[in-house]
Amino acid sequence: MEHTQSFRFFNRGPSPAVRLVFFSLLSLLLLFVDARFKYLESTRSAFSILLYPLQQMVSVPGSLWHRADAFLTLQSNLIRKNDDLRQQHSADAVKLQQMQSLQEENRNLRQLLAVQQQASYPMQLAEIVYAERDIFKRKLFLDKGAQAAVQAGQVVMDDNGVVGQITRVYPWLSEVTLITDKDHAVPVQVLRTGLRSIVFGSGDTSELALRYMPVSADVQTGDTLVTSGIDGTYPPGLPVAKVGRIERDPAYPFARIQCTPIAGVAKQRQLLILSGLPKLPERPEAAPESVTPDKPKKIKRKKP
Repeated sequence: MEHTQSFRFFNRGPSPAVRLVFFSLLSLLLLFVDARFKYLESTRSAFSILLYPLQQMVSVPGSLWHRADAFLTLQSNLIRKNDDLRQQHSADAVKLQQMQSLQEENRNLRQLLAVQQQASYPMQLAEIVYAERDIFKRKLFLDKGAQAAVQAGQVVMDDNGVVGQITRVYPWLSEVTLITDKDHAVPVQVLRTGLRSIVFGSGDTSELALRYMPVSADVQTGDTLVTSGIDGTYPPGLPVAKVGRIERDPAYPFARIQCTPIAGVAKQRQLLILSGLPKLPERPEAAPESVTPDKPKKIKRKKP
């Protein structure tokens, strides 16, 4: 009995079917009025203003998720592109260095070709294939040997001056002793005054020594030394070195003169081998000194 009365209390008012029909008709009426007379435009605007903060709050999680996804995607793309650009930069740097090396080699070859065309002596181009491993020896090995008619004693030079001399010939290689070798000497003369002397190697690729020059010799800093051509090995007039430092001490009979090679002794890859130099007549042998026996002295006897 009490249960029935409480059920009736909570079910007061129209039935659900009546409510459905009523609200459906009300919705259709509002749609008709809004579409026909535009009476609810201001009401809709007011409701949209009131609901805007709620809409923004509801859309915040989705917006944050999309932004985080876009940020992570952008970061991964940037990292990948950065790695690709670094690899491309390394490859381009290697290619650029190779191109610069080829340009320098082409420039050197053009200069050697110009020297070869202007020279009055036959020359042939050779390339360095080996260098002496002994740090106390200044020697190189060229890719021209006996098959190219290379002979010991021929001069090797670049576009600036004398580099060295062929000292040994193999079938397909030839050994070059640089002018900076400590056991090598080149007859030279001062281009300014014509003073003749001999320049010696010091074992250092950047230094030569002009020895046995008197303190009073007319040699100045900056003078150019060229081959004198008096030995028949080096043709005259080839640049050899420049005078760098002069030390004159009256306590010593000779001045200490340091020179710098003009040629790229330790720089170039291609060199020129001079051939066909005119041969000088053989040096005459020294005549043996004639030994005359001492005549016996006559002893004068005293008369008795």
